[in-house]
Amino acid sequence: MRKSLQSYRKVSVESEISVATPHRIIQMMFEGALQRLAQSRYAIENNDVQNKGVYIGKAVGIVNGLNNSLNMDEGGDISNNLSDLYDFMLRRISEANLNNDVQAIDDVCEILRTIKEGWDAIPIEQHHMASHTEAV
Repeated sequence: MRKSLQSYRKVSVESEISVATPHRIIQMMFEGALQRLAQSRYAIENNDVQNKGVYIGKAVGIVNGLNNSLNMDEGGDISNNLSDLYDFMLRRISEANLNNDVQAIDDVCEILRTIKEGWDAIPIEQHHMASHTEAV
């Protein structure tokens, strides 16, 4: 049952991505990172080393993806500041992994939520922009 539910979710996400705007894809990345971090936090609290590693690895991949999606040519100071924040978040996630530090996870979630709120507030007429620093 669990395996079929995971397969369904994967197909559902892949279907949504195939028709999503670049703006929506970035929203999905924020949502995914926050979900993986919550799962990491739960795993840390329950001494579940295996799942902690899996979910932290996925969160790192998503944050790296967000960082790599920055348009450093067009984004100016905003892109540089976001890149610095993503680098900070990656360090905090690593600290959480090494030290089983749920506060580090919470710190990253707070920053991600703030960035996501700004992203979600972008008016729909600006959603056509290709990178997440041109619109922020």
